[in-house]
Parts: sequence; structure tokens; C-alpha cells
Amino acid sequence: MTPAGTPDCLRAPATAREGGIGPRTVEQAHGPGCPAAPSRRTGAAPGARAARTVRFAALGDSLTAGVGDPVEGGRRGWAALLAAAIGGAGTSVVFRNLAVSGALSKDVAEVQAPAALAFAPDIASVVVGVNDTLRRTFDIADVARRLDHVTSALAGRGTVLLTACLPDPGAMFGLPAPLARPLARRQRAVNAVVHALSGRYDTVHLHAADAGWVADRAMWSADRLHPGERGHRLLARRFYELLAARGLADGHPPDAEPDQPHPTTAASLLWLATAGTAWVGRRCTDLLPQLLRLAGDEVHHWARGTSARLDRSAELALSAALAAMSPAVPGAHLGPGTGD
Repeated sequence: MTPAGTPDCLRAPATAREGGIGPRTVEQAHGPGCPAAPSRRTGAAPGARAARTVRFAALGDSLTAGVGDPVEGGRRGWAALLAAAIGGAGTSVVFRNLAVSGALSKDVAEVQAPAALAFAPDIASVVVGVNDTLRRTFDIADVARRLDHVTSALAGRGTVLLTACLPDPGAMFGLPAPLARPLARRQRAVNAVVHALSGRYDTVHLHAADAGWVADRAMWSADRLHPGERGHRLLARRFYELLAARGLADGHPPDAEPDQPHPTTAASLLWLATAGTAWVGRRCTDLLPQLLRLAGDEVHHWARGTSARLDRSAELALSAALAAMSPAVPGAHLGPGTGD
């Protein structure tokens, strides 16, 4: 059943509900300078159902930009795979990927969101925050304010929003506990904000911090931070299932099996020795000094048996961040180590 208030362009035609699959097109463009999308309804013969166009904008960072899923001529990623699948009989999909590798919540709020609003999407994904946790300037209040601004602006125009809770990078990298715990607290705080906003705006929300797929090495690329092709396909399929449950996806679900073979050990080592080394170098100059200080605090409190104070401090910062948003946003807490 289609939720009340869903834009008409997202309501599935009767033939699609019966399983009929018609032609669908995906027009992929990158950046705010892309040409304008076609109109939502095209001309049709008298008595015929007018063809409908669904506009899908993807906002975020390298995860949504498709890092880890290379194809000929560039990158693809879960959002592009999803866009190719959600259209059904009599429905075409125009997809615009505004995500940029390395983007912070600030970039999404100040650059990508205005471009998305100008595009006037029917569906928009907003998946960002991991890069914020890897910056020495991390402030959950700033992240909360920006995400609240982006989601409220898009939801206010009737856009169906896609959001996700994400795994924390410390666990992904397999860092020692004193280094991993501060990053875990940060990511859990970001996830709590996203979860609260999901409840307020009734987003299509995916719990992508589940331990099962995080631990499955076959889902991840060489850097252990971005999904490989199989992982991107899993994200696309899970989002598709959630959209289909709301009556907002009528095509074939994305294939689960990758087109490309999993990177060999040699290819993974080559990446780590080139691009991976450069990435670590950039993070070392930005985050590492502060992370070492945070790790020192972890060890100090652990030795004194006062580690709960660090958790409490993070809880208070999160509570203040949520309180600064609209009172309509439900309360949230850091929750268990799953990230949700």
C-alpha cells in the first residue's frame, strides 16, 4: 500500500502491481551542472496512460559515489544499481548522483542539498557521516544540525527519503580497542541522529551496521571501508526491498551476484600500497594526533575503572545535539555497539 502523501508520480500503475515490467530508463548525471531532467509526464495517445518519470537524487560521500564498484568509464555504486531497478511498467527513472568522495555533512548541506532541491526529486538518498567521524573537528551538534536541515528541506517538498545507519570505521579497520572505541562512539552518535530523523520524517531506513554483513569479507573492497561490488549490490537490493514494501519500486530487484570477479590479493595489496597509503597519510595529518589523545584517555579511564564516564559524556553531547533540533524529533541514545 502506498503511504498517504506519497507523490502521485511514485504510485505504482496497476499493470506493475500485477508483475508486468515495461521499459525503464536511467539517465545518470553527476554534479549540479547537469542538464535539467525531463518533465514528469510525457504526452500519450488519447485514452492511454501517460508515461511517468520518477526523479531520484543521491546525496552523500564515497559510499554513494560508488567507490569500490568500478565499471568501464568510472564508478557505479548501490544508488545507481537501485535507480536502474525501481522503475516499472510505464515508469522511467531519471537519476542524478550528487555524491562526492570525501564529502562531509557540511558539503551535503551546503552544496549537494541545494542542487538536489533544484532537481526536485521524488526520491532522495541522504547517506553521510563517516567522514565526519574521521575529522579532528567532529562535533555531533554540527552533524545533527546539518542533517536536520537537509532532511527537513527535502521532506518538506514531499520527497521520499532514503537513510541508513552505517558501521563504525574503527571496527572496519580492526583497530586496537583504545583507538576503535572513540570512533565507535562517534559513529553511534551519528547513527542515533539519523535514526531519530528517520522516525520523524518516516524515511526508508536501512540498518547497514548489521554485524553479519560487516564481518563478511566478500562484501568489502581492499580498503575495508567501502563495499565491493557484491556489497554495493546488497545495499541496492535491501533498499529496493524496503521501497517495494511501500509500493514504490516496480522493476526487477538488482542482481545479487557481481559482474566482476572479486579483487585478487595482489590487486588489494597494490591498492593499499598506492591509494591506500595516500588515504592513511591524509587521515594521519588530520585525525591521528587527536585520536592518539582520545586513545590515551581510553587507557587512563580503563585503568581507573571509569570508562563509563566517556560513554556518559558522549550521551550528554548527543542529547544536547538532539535537543537543539526540532522538538518533534524523537529522543535517541547511543545504543549498543551495533551502531544503531
